[in-house]
Amino acid sequence: MKIIVVGAGAWGTAVAISAAAHPLGHATTLWARSQAQQRAMQAARSNARYLPDAPFPDSLLLASGDAAELRNRTQASDLVVLAAPMAALRGLLQGLHGCRAPVAWLCKGFEASGPEAGSFGLLGHEIRAQVAPQLLAGALSGPSFAQEVAAGRPTALVAASEYAEVREALVHAFHGPSLRVYANDDIVGVEVGGAVKNVLAIATGLCDGLALGLNARAALITRGLAEMTRLGLALGARAETFMGLSGLGDLVLTSTGDLSRNRRVGLLLAQGKTLEEAVNSLGHVAEGVYCARTVVQRARQLGVEMPISEGVVALLDGSQTPAQVVAALMERDPAPEVV
Repeated sequence: MKIIVVGAGAWGTAVAISAAAHPLGHATTLWARSQAQQRAMQAARSNARYLPDAPFPDSLLLASGDAAELRNRTQASDLVVLAAPMAALRGLLQGLHGCRAPVAWLCKGFEASGPEAGSFGLLGHEIRAQVAPQLLAGALSGPSFAQEVAAGRPTALVAASEYAEVREALVHAFHGPSLRVYANDDIVGVEVGGAVKNVLAIATGLCDGLALGLNARAALITRGLAEMTRLGLALGARAETFMGLSGLGDLVLTSTGDLSRNRRVGLLLAQGKTLEEAVNSLGHVAEGVYCARTVVQRARQLGVEMPISEGVVALLDGSQTPAQVVAALMERDPAPEVV
């Protein structure tokens, strides 16, 4: 199987390593954003910037080039994996307009804005429907830190798409001894889970940074899951998806794992760091920072109540301090425990 992974950040690199090391011997190419990055990785046979402790399999190929070269490469592939931030997804999908191979993106989040009126806060599958509706496409999601996948530690992911060909291609490409891949046709639910968990992880990092205790953390994750589910149902997802890997699983990992960038943002804000200082210290993209506002905008548009997410937005905007966000959540009127 010929696989091209477009984007050599931490997660794209980890996925490429996993595919290249697969027992089926997939012919895998990792596409870098520049020739300089390609040359650096080729010389080191690793991604020194993002995954320095993960050596490349001998079979992993490296490439870079302009849009035309990338288009030619994807046309000759059996699977195209897009490993770029959410902000770049629209442009990449437009460039793949005529691609016949299955396409999957790794990014999780809502697009901050789109060129069409009223298109703010679009999920990946909604962007694809706008710019490249003929593509057979979907998402690879689930609870996963790049470092652990690259090291071959046991991980379970979800191949989500309305197209069986995409789900089957992702399972064939990545399901192996250290990586289980489950197929799911509820791409709406999988993408909502992947997006909202990043916002909730900032809230949980804030909770832990303020030393509010384990009780508070458990309550926050549980009520956050309720928020995620409400939004998903309003968008047409199935409730059971949020009890799975891309919902509860990814929420728990991102909210509690020390490798979580979004959790670290919350921890740093609790320490009194500014948002700029927190983001700059990461060295990677924390998608929750960029999609929190659009999550809340989309929820308001649908009449969905998401108080934890709104608290995160107030914190990121600087309109409330960490203590004020906590107080606002605790002072809400009593209510039945319903999703």
